[in-house]
Amino acid sequence: MGNRAVITTAERKIGLYLHWNGGRDTVEPLLRYCELKGYRAPSNDDYGWARLCQVVGNFFGGTLSVGIMPYSDDGRMDPGDNGIYVIEGWRIADRILPYEGFVEQSSHDFDGMLRAFDEAMPEGERLGDLLDAEEVPASELEIGDEVWVSDFDGRWEHYPMVARSEKGTPLVARYDHDGDWNWNPNNRIESETALIVPRE
Repeated sequence: MGNRAVITTAERKIGLYLHWNGGRDTVEPLLRYCELKGYRAPSNDDYGWARLCQVVGNFFGGTLSVGIMPYSDDGRMDPGDNGIYVIEGWRIADRILPYEGFVEQSSHDFDGMLRAFDEAMPEGERLGDLLDAEEVPASELEIGDEVWVSDFDGRWEHYPMVARSEKGTPLVARYDHDGDWNWNPNNRIESETALIVPRE
């Protein structure tokens, strides 16, 4: 009895077992939450497994429902129910379905699951208002937009966009230098998209 799944990477070295909430409607928000937290992904760093286990363990609580083990092979690791998720970064790159005719579960709302994971985290580690952010192309940022920026420790703060560099890079008012916002690279929004506080 359960709603089981296993998460692994292309290297097939480790398997993370979920006894409950193994549907894609939980696993995708789980991965997105870890991405928003700024965690290193399991496909790149073993610490990623620890952080993934931390989030899902906080969510389940107790001493059961989640396990981690050396990966043997797809046949032996397949738990039934929802099968195996193969992740690359914080995205599902491949899927080993448990049986022919499998129908994907779609019971949980994506944003609702993000908030459920967040509420289960220690108060000082929650994303809070960031989960209300809107994602927009960085090229469409406007002066005055409050742009969320992640610090080195994974904490998020929002700062107003105040200018663009000569190359068109959006600049936020994070570190001032006599009005020169371009001097510090930490003021630059160099990603293709940005998270902003919803515009009124």
